[in-house]
Amino acid sequence: MGEPSKPNTKQGNFLFANLIDQLNPKHPLLRLSETIDWHVFEEEFSLLYSHLGKPSKHIRLMVGLSILKHLENLLDEILVQRWV
Repeated sequence: MGEPSKPNTKQGNFLFANLIDQLNPKHPLLRLSETIDWHVFEEEFSLLYSHLGKPSKHIRLMVGLSILKHLENLLDEILVQRWV
């Protein structure tokens, strides 16, 4: 099996850039997100993702939700409510 192709994130980066301007730069979770090297997670976990079937959620989203769940000791249901 070949190396997975990199997803096109141009639109995602554009949307993120607009969203980031609306957030409080002093918020602890935003500050934490800026210290994390997300590329490491993408490299390590991308091999575990399949390119068959429905597209997967972004690795950064899955890792970020996992970090939030453990930092705040949240149940899955509460985590989903907060994310939505």
